Amino acid sequence: MPDAAGSETIGIISGSGTLPFAVADSLLARGAEPVMLGIRGFCDPERLAHYRHHWVALGQLGRLTRLLQAEQCRNIVFIGGLVRPSLSEIRLDFETVRVVPRIVAAFRGGDNHLLTRIGQILETRGFRMLGVKDVAPDLLMPAGLLTRTAPDDGAQADIEVGLAALQALSPFDIGQAVVVIDRHVVAVEGIEGTDAMLARVVQLRADGRIRVKAGRGVLVKAPKTTQDLRYDLPTFGPKTVTGATVAGLAGIAIIAGQTLIAEPDVVVREADNAGLFVTGLPA
Repeated sequence: MPDAAGSETIGIISGSGTLPFAVADSLLARGAEPVMLGIRGFCDPERLAHYRHHWVALGQLGRLTRLLQAEQCRNIVFIGGLVRPSLSEIRLDFETVRVVPRIVAAFRGGDNHLLTRIGQILETRGFRMLGVKDVAPDLLMPAGLLTRTAPDDGAQADIEVGLAALQALSPFDIGQAVVVIDRHVVAVEGIEGTDAMLARVVQLRADGRIRVKAGRGVLVKAPKTTQDLRYDLPTFGPKTVTGATVAGLAGIAIIAGQTLIAEPDVVVREADNAGLFVTGLPA
């Protein structure tokens, strides 16, 4: 573990999904002490109960600051799903009211812009924002092929098109994934997320808009070129494999070292069972 994490107490601001708990387990396994700050309405309360934790609501910047200071958490990481709220949904406490102009400015842009600006507000209060790569690098996608099935020449061409498309889209901060079939971009991830994008591909097949046989095409995921890699890294897991299988794709290509993989053993097993490839691409 890098000196950034060391043996200090690490605050984990926790959204939805399994990854906050995977980060906590990784820290515990290496002798660090995680304190989880569960976001109400997002973090799983049943699982959170098994860890040292506190609850915070969206907009409770003052409470969050006090809890982190009381727990002596200088280093913090933000991990897990969080549906972008409207400003009216945020429960403003006094500390948040003091920075309302900065909060409003943070909302003027994509998710990466929002999370980066919120992180900057916390850093002005003496905290240090870390990324998963700093505290739990074992959760990052490794390089190379993970499955028995490998991409063929057609899939490799689709991967190249997907990476080029994502690079071109990066300045607009609108998504981290595309589906490419026979060198044609047939779906771009928007605010709905990867799972819903894959469901859209299924519907396009059902509607006859995609006519190529199943077993062709690739889901390509990569962070935006301008992204702060401490926040909102692309994430995939078993549900992504299921979605890609139902969508009739040949495989999944993910940027290694800059993408989170949830339940990797399950990912590999289910991909092998479905005959899909999963491969980690050079950053």
